[in-house]
Amino acid sequence: MKKLLIFLLVIVISISALVVWTLKSDPDRVPILSYYRVNDIDHNETTLSVEQFGAQMKYLSDEGYTVITPTELLDAWQGKAGLPAKPIVLTFDDGHVDIYKNVFPILKQYNFKATIFIVTDFVNLYPDYLTWQQAREMQESGLVDIESNTLSQKDLTKVLDHDKLWDQIYGSKQAIEWYLKKSADFIAYPFSVYDLDTEDMSKQVGYRAAFISNYGITHADDRNSYIMQRIPIYGSNSHTFLRFQLRLEGVNLFAPIEHFKARVIEDGNGFVADFIPTP
Repeated sequence: MKKLLIFLLVIVISISALVVWTLKSDPDRVPILSYYRVNDIDHNETTLSVEQFGAQMKYLSDEGYTVITPTELLDAWQGKAGLPAKPIVLTFDDGHVDIYKNVFPILKQYNFKATIFIVTDFVNLYPDYLTWQQAREMQESGLVDIESNTLSQKDLTKVLDHDKLWDQIYGSKQAIEWYLKKSADFIAYPFSVYDLDTEDMSKQVGYRAAFISNYGITHADDRNSYIMQRIPIYGSNSHTFLRFQLRLEGVNLFAPIEHFKARVIEDGNGFVADFIPTP
């Protein structure tokens, strides 16, 4: 029995090593990380503590990752430029004030670039969200690019009226371009749900690409830049840093498992899903 367990452990480690090697050896396969909140107040799965986030950025720096923008990524994939060694993209959704208070200083510390997808109707309206002045300061730093998370963060697949859908997708683009005097080229679909209408309209209004948080990596050969996959980075009360490492370095191994687990839950088999381990 002991020999069998050792054998199985060796197999698992070997497969994991192969997956990690495959990921790192493919220069066109670039991980895009997706964050939500970074603070020391909220304690839920979408929130990292400031210390946890800082440790993750230190890891990326120590491991030699080069943080690039979505623009640099697409330019490389379209043959307009090359990719640096170990490229990675950092993104943040919603546009909470946490980004200005807690994330921005750490980005400056490591000279890392990031894309912030904001809900434009929430800016200057709610105290928990960015102001346009804060967004402008970050944009002008050269480290942060402000992009769209739609007008008011609705499930776009349920916005059936054409004009209202247009407002959600194009209205946020107009707001960013008006207040920040820069082109808005990217959109993140709220709740990572989309359909052909949202994809087509995103193209029509002039977005260059669209993003979802659907644990995985979009490859240059995938061609559809309007469903760019990102790796969601979660917070937790234990093993947060280990989970970050596993989700980043083992995405090719764990992403299919997590997708299968999600289908099991959707089929009403939550009890079974509890036995399917994912970081």
